Amino acid sequence: MDLNEIIPTPGSRKKKKVLGRGRSSGHGKTATRGTKGQGSRKSGNVRPGFEGGQMPIYRRLPKRGFKNFNQKIYASVNVGRLNDMFEENEEVSPEALIKKGIIKKIEDGVKILGDGTITKPLVVKAHAFSAVAKEKIEAAGGKTEVI
Repeated sequence: MDLNEIIPTPGSRKKKKVLGRGRSSGHGKTATRGTKGQGSRKSGNVRPGFEGGQMPIYRRLPKRGFKNFNQKIYASVNVGRLNDMFEENEEVSPEALIKKGIIKKIEDGVKILGDGTITKPLVVKAHAFSAVAKEKIEAAGGKTEVI
């Protein structure tokens, strides 16, 4: 076997379809566009959403709502959950919360909320605290730290 004997696998190389080059090409006359009408013309393709002149659906339906791109999405945790999952004087950080399975991911940060009771002193590091949560953690002898 020599290099000049190597050929591509049959069917792996396709020829480009040549359109509108005479009847003998098999794709002459109408050049596979069918006969008559808008689609057979030179620039016959219509834009997406065009419904033949009828009012398109994207204009018939009303606009609703908006996306606030300044919104912060916090993973929220209640102080009652911290009381159950952590020991006394233990440091509570976003990484520790993920490790314990309390939160799945940190998007724009972690916010500690005030639902539940806390009896253990904990060092809590988070991106935001509600006023009630901060009060409860400090009343139990713990510390709050904004990251």
